[in-house]
Amino acid sequence: MGTTRQNGSLYTKIDNGIATVEFGHPASNSFVLELMNRLTTTFNELSQDPNVRVIILKSEGSGTFCAGASFDQLTEVSKAAEGKVFFSGFANIINAMRSCKKVIVGRIQGKTVGGGLGIIAACDYVFAAEAASIRLSELTIGIAPLVIAPAVQRKIGVAALSELSLAPTEWKNAYWAQEKGLFSKIFNTIKSMDREIEIVTEDLAKYNPEALEEWRKVLWEGTSHWESLLIERAEITGRLALSKYTSTVLEKFKK
Repeated sequence: MGTTRQNGSLYTKIDNGIATVEFGHPASNSFVLELMNRLTTTFNELSQDPNVRVIILKSEGSGTFCAGASFDQLTEVSKAAEGKVFFSGFANIINAMRSCKKVIVGRIQGKTVGGGLGIIAACDYVFAAEAASIRLSELTIGIAPLVIAPAVQRKIGVAALSELSLAPTEWKNAYWAQEKGLFSKIFNTIKSMDREIEIVTEDLAKYNPEALEEWRKVLWEGTSHWESLLIERAEITGRLALSKYTSTVLEKFKK
């Protein structure tokens, strides 16, 4: 049973060098600002924890992996500064994952929308179930996936990002996501996926942590400018969220 907390839930368990981070929210594991801030803090702490060798990122339940930004909080944004703060939540998570010293393994059991794709793209190694279809729906509400675009583009390239973002009502299946490079492996059942994740993370936890850290720096080479870029993108997105188009769409959503 998933969490009923309106600010979401976040649990971390460390076992034999493997930290499992599980987030949840009653609205299809969407992100409210408090949950985003807690996840950012968690990645920063685990990065420095000598008892952690590898991190598994997962969400609650067997349904949706992540529904992106919380619509309820989005409808409450009334000033550009508030919008910047809210969308900076995604920027901060991605930057915390980018600069993390530990390998991050993503466990994706179901559908993912919008900002959730940025979180997946910031993982180093991603395991997904067949039900893990994806969609970038931002244009339908008058904003654009500006904050997460660098992370997604780094994985799937400009052409696939263009195809995904300009068809905001179209779901792409897990095999499309694997072909483009977002997912590493796909499984017919969650059980078989979890078994493989257990094997892989146990192996990773045995490797030289210094070697893993140095290799991760290479994998993330050329992204240090994201520290400021993603915040700038959050500011633009916050402004777009106040546009007449978006206000009209969100008003219909409220009703």
